[in-house]
Amino acid sequence: FVGNSTYRDDHGPPPQKVLPFPSQVVYNRVGKCGSRTVVLLLRILSEKHGFNLVTSDIHNKTRLTKNEQMELIKNISTAEQPYLFTRHVHFLNFSRFGGDQPVYINIIRDPVNRFLSNYFFRRFGDWRGEQNHMIRTPSMRQEERYLDINVCILENYPECSNPRLFYIIPYFCGQHPRCREPGEWALERAKLNVNENFLLVGILEELEDVLLLLERFLPHYFKDVLSIYKNPEHRKLGNLTVTVKKTVPSPEAIQILYQRMRYEYEFYYYVKEQFHLLKRKFGLKSHIRKPHPRPEFFIPSPLETEEPIDDEEEDDEKWLEDIYKR
Repeated sequence: FVGNSTYRDDHGPPPQKVLPFPSQVVYNRVGKCGSRTVVLLLRILSEKHGFNLVTSDIHNKTRLTKNEQMELIKNISTAEQPYLFTRHVHFLNFSRFGGDQPVYINIIRDPVNRFLSNYFFRRFGDWRGEQNHMIRTPSMRQEERYLDINVCILENYPECSNPRLFYIIPYFCGQHPRCREPGEWALERAKLNVNENFLLVGILEELEDVLLLLERFLPHYFKDVLSIYKNPEHRKLGNLTVTVKKTVPSPEAIQILYQRMRYEYEFYYYVKEQFHLLKRKFGLKSHIRKPHPRPEFFIPSPLETEEPIDDEEEDDEKWLEDIYKR
């Protein structure tokens, strides 16, 4: 970090051993929401800015026993700061075990699109040869691998029905058993955690704006992230993580998915609305791209007002400090 000439030119020699604030960040990444692209960026950024990127090899254990929670929190808390820890894991309450609560960040996406991406990725992988579907799911039977998505949904296979479809909310609700039960309790707790513990929850459909805000809020970790992301070399790497053999279910099947995922959508629209308020606060316009043609019965997005809900001017830095103090 001391060798970062940009920092030195702009600010003079950095004082020794003064940590950026916050110096503990957790990205408890939601599966199939662009997280591999973000982790790719974080690897480049950690080299460039000299923070400690702590990743986990455990990708399929999001729910932990009390002892596993204590152990993981202890391991994370003792990492060299400034650190950014990332893993697919449901929200952990550090303060419950006497630890300092870190700053959380995350990204989510349209729930049906996330589900479809995961369905086909599990079966057919992506363009990266070294991690193809046979290596990912070697025990999957052929008839399951080639199971038509419409049959899965319409005939109520476990993979295409609740509680499997209740996927995004537990990442924000936490480790309580009720966080895995589709319903109001988990939804409200997830919203509360977003408000109290997450510095930013972005939406994948507006990834460039997510990166811009991360750069603004956490410059020690994300400075220059957008220029790295837009670099043609990185674009090539990003394309390798595109799921292959994706097909679109019938309108009838999609309508059933919407009904089964109504809590997920309520949460998604809540996060999207908060994200758009944040963008407006920092002068970022929402460039609404023309949506893909969708059946008429798709659930419409809530109407987005052009103006912030309150018009009071608030100092940006003061607002950031308040978030960190919460």
